[in-house]
Amino acid sequence: MSDSVDELHQSMAEMKSLQGPEFQMKMSNIQTWVSAALTNEDTCMDGIEAKTINGKIKDNIRSNIARVAHLTSNALAFINKLSY
Repeated sequence: MSDSVDELHQSMAEMKSLQGPEFQMKMSNIQTWVSAALTNEDTCMDGIEAKTINGKIKDNIRSNIARVAHLTSNALAFINKLSY
């Protein structure tokens, strides 16, 4: 999850300077980082599924990862729309 957070922070920092002739390159970077964050969340979910953790704790972790993945997916959709 920390990798995802780092990538989302990079994306937000890049969004602060989207003006100018490098717009498309910056948007491409943002799309890559947010997409990677989403992939990391999927990988994290897979790792949780493979662990032997108390059912309630596992369900709580799984629920939080799913929520973050859903929000990240929504963010990626908005970013994709913005890039066109």
